[in-house]
Amino acid sequence: MSDKKQNKNNLNIQLDEAIAEGTYANLAIINHSVSEFVVDFISMMPGIPKAKVKSRIILTPQHAKRFAKALADNIQKFESVHGKIKEFDQPQVPMNFGPTGQA
Repeated sequence: MSDKKQNKNNLNIQLDEAIAEGTYANLAIINHSVSEFVVDFISMMPGIPKAKVKSRIILTPQHAKRFAKALADNIQKFESVHGKIKEFDQPQVPMNFGPTGQA
């Protein structure tokens, strides 16, 4: 009986090679509408005023909130092991960057 319960809760997640390599981003722009949050991950290079969106993730408001809580929890765990993460000045990014999320 406990094996069935354990197997019922297992999630089979597949990760192909291209996705496993990851994509570097040093900036995220977040827009939202009543039904979704749109997170654009961007790689900016110093001294170059043009940047390209490398990945876009679209979340429901409920998933965005769960993601924010999970990220905050992981940051707290990281800092408890490695010390406080230092924050540096952020580059100025125009607030009208890209389209706003709309459903």
